[in-house]
Amino acid sequence: MVMDVADGGTVGVSIQHYPRWSKGLYCNARENQFRHHPLDYLETMQAAIAGALAQAGTEAAAKVRGIAADTTGSTPVLTDRHGVPLALTPGFRETPDAMFILWKDHTAVAQAERINHTARTWGGTDFTKYEGGIYSSEWFWAKVLRLAETAPAVAQAATSVLELCDWIPAVLTGCTDLTRIKRSRCAAGHKAMWHADFGGYPEDAFLAQLHPRLVELKASLGRETFTSDVPFGTLSGEWAAKLGLPRDTVVAVGAFDAHMGAVGGNIGPHQLLKILGTSCLDMAVAPKGQEPERVVPGICGQVDGSIIPGMRGYEAGQSAFGDVYAWFKALLTWPLEVLLPQLPGADEATKRSLAEALTERILPELERAAKALPPEENALLALDWMNGRRTPDANQRLKGAITGISLGTDAPRLYRALVEATAFGSRAIAERFQSTGIRIDRVIAIGGVARKSPFVMQTLADVMNMDIAVSAAEQAVAAGAAMFAATAAGLYPKVEEAQQAMSAGTEQTYRPRPERAQHYAPLYAKYLEFGAFVETGAGS
Repeated sequence: MVMDVADGGTVGVSIQHYPRWSKGLYCNARENQFRHHPLDYLETMQAAIAGALAQAGTEAAAKVRGIAADTTGSTPVLTDRHGVPLALTPGFRETPDAMFILWKDHTAVAQAERINHTARTWGGTDFTKYEGGIYSSEWFWAKVLRLAETAPAVAQAATSVLELCDWIPAVLTGCTDLTRIKRSRCAAGHKAMWHADFGGYPEDAFLAQLHPRLVELKASLGRETFTSDVPFGTLSGEWAAKLGLPRDTVVAVGAFDAHMGAVGGNIGPHQLLKILGTSCLDMAVAPKGQEPERVVPGICGQVDGSIIPGMRGYEAGQSAFGDVYAWFKALLTWPLEVLLPQLPGADEATKRSLAEALTERILPELERAAKALPPEENALLALDWMNGRRTPDANQRLKGAITGISLGTDAPRLYRALVEATAFGSRAIAERFQSTGIRIDRVIAIGGVARKSPFVMQTLADVMNMDIAVSAAEQAVAAGAAMFAATAAGLYPKVEEAQQAMSAGTEQTYRPRPERAQHYAPLYAKYLEFGAFVETGAGS
């Protein structure tokens, strides 16, 4: 996205699909393996920037002053001594373990459990302290540990590990010296157990108890990390030519999409911003006081400057949100995928057209029917753990569950129970923050679900019993990256001033209905009770 820094106007947008990812290459959903070839990022980045600049007009490229990249995370990759992903080197070009390990890859559950056990029993500092006290299989060291144990040839060939948000700026600036790479405070703090109190990353003695290879790889990471208002460098001659941009274009230090998206959604102190898409990410910001840092257990970390530089950033979230609804939709469309093609009497094009039309209408019709149901009629209760539980208290072994099904249960009632489950999960996260003294004065929502599903948003407001303001930004995450780019380029002295000038404002505010909020209070208590019952069973 190309953005005008004066007023936040969008002047060019281009969306490109990853060619290899679109084919499902290198992934195995049954094994929770999700890998991404680095060429997908390079090719689509160049095409997307070219497309956005073309839409912005012929004079736009010469006016570009800064670039910032947001990425998923933790999405690490093993690299050689020049910071090149091993999948771009001979011998590993088609090796999934040499590619980026996507955030939602859960192949390292056992390794995460070992990290948690070791952190509590090794006799020294608990390095999971500032990451909610529970390390997740989605995060940096768990994934690296798994590679060291299960792919020793790949791990032994590596010199370092880079997060995707660190690799992109390194590529754009032509940085091939590992000691000069400015690693993201956001990524290192939330996912790699970096903290100033520790003097950087976990001690060698701790990592050695997990695997000696971790100590060797840690040596390449350095000690310092950087916030995204800091310049990483300027475009290299190669990439300036590829993109048609000025050679002195500033490239900002990278960060994760959710954290930059919080800035793009105009988060401020004592506010909770929810990014509602396939999963849910919760961002909160609080000023730093004179008192010692207050630790919030069971979240995805708290990091100085990970969202707004100079303030503490807090991360939580749900491993599945929109994906819960998508799962139910997929169940309902099974006959269209399997039986419809077998029916005689219609050509293939007509069958495809019919299947697409019906599939497109399923969720809107479910929402309409679920909205019309009286609240007291629904005896169903569901858990939103279809992809494990991220927070509060990460546990990727947990699964979803539904109770209260009868012969009278129909699709709209099941759908409403699933929507309520995701809302209950959101309330549990907010209450975890509040129970440890983190103020939440306002809730903001961005993302596809927030802008497309009034039923989900109203249910969320009712269950949380809080106003929820939906950002008017169509691409809030990219907008946040643009705000950091403008600040790193010196166009604004602080990212808060970039927010003030470039924010899209609020599109709509959902307010809780008192009678519905009262209705949901006992159901939420039952949700917590049901969750404890299922988790106890899963643990045994």
